[in-house]
Amino acid sequence: MLLAIDIGNSLIKFGLFDKKKLVDKFSVATKRDYRFDEFHFDRLQFSDGKILKVDRVMVSTVVPELIDVVREASQTQFKVTPTFIDHNANFGFKINYDPPTSAGIDRLINATAAIQKYGMPVIICSFGTATVIDLVNNKGEFLGGIIAPGMKTMSESLHRMTSQLPAVEIEKPSRLIGNSTSTAIRSGVFYGQISMVEGLIKGFLEVQNQKAGNKKPADVQAGTFVLHPPTVVATGGFAKLIATQVKSIDVVDENLTLEGLRLLAEDQT
Repeated sequence: MLLAIDIGNSLIKFGLFDKKKLVDKFSVATKRDYRFDEFHFDRLQFSDGKILKVDRVMVSTVVPELIDVVREASQTQFKVTPTFIDHNANFGFKINYDPPTSAGIDRLINATAAIQKYGMPVIICSFGTATVIDLVNNKGEFLGGIIAPGMKTMSESLHRMTSQLPAVEIEKPSRLIGNSTSTAIRSGVFYGQISMVEGLIKGFLEVQNQKAGNKKPADVQAGTFVLHPPTVVATGGFAKLIATQVKSIDVVDENLTLEGLRLLAEDQT
């Protein structure tokens, strides 16, 4: 059984796979000072009353402080040395990023899963601590994208960097114009993020259309270029919330990173 671990800035997500089937998943808050014994979750050993046998651990992390902790916990609990995905992995596409090693591992893993599940071209939108939107073109080239503050980051930064603005819960406001400080912040964060995402996806689609327009008819007839728009895939903690408001998002896939780890594990067998 495969244990996939996605260590993000806000959450650590665990996914247990029996071959291709995700049989269990859960998440805990990310803490950079975790001890290895705090990673000994009973849920990683039992599911529906059955004892689980983890024989492989694949890890994606954007928090390098936890690498040694996860390694020790895995070796102690499962007698397995985990594989940490790095830029030497075969992601299945060319990385057009400067330098390639600066592209976030989670972004590359998400792109791997999106390509294999939804084809190319594809736009991958990750909505978490940061809002990240990337494009893989029809040639299998990871072209990069944008990184912007996520909704929680926007809200917390307003609270931390001002004297009088309160912390607010992230949720869809009942109306656009807030009639209190809290509702005004909530509306600004929510609808500001929605407008940003809508505009950015529109821009990505325009870039893709411009590239399509530069192709000669002979190239299209010869089958060297496929004239179809990218599939827009959303993932991350706020994906469902945002997708209800952004019509250009085609599919929400909350397990995209975990699935990417599974696919990379298959590639290494």
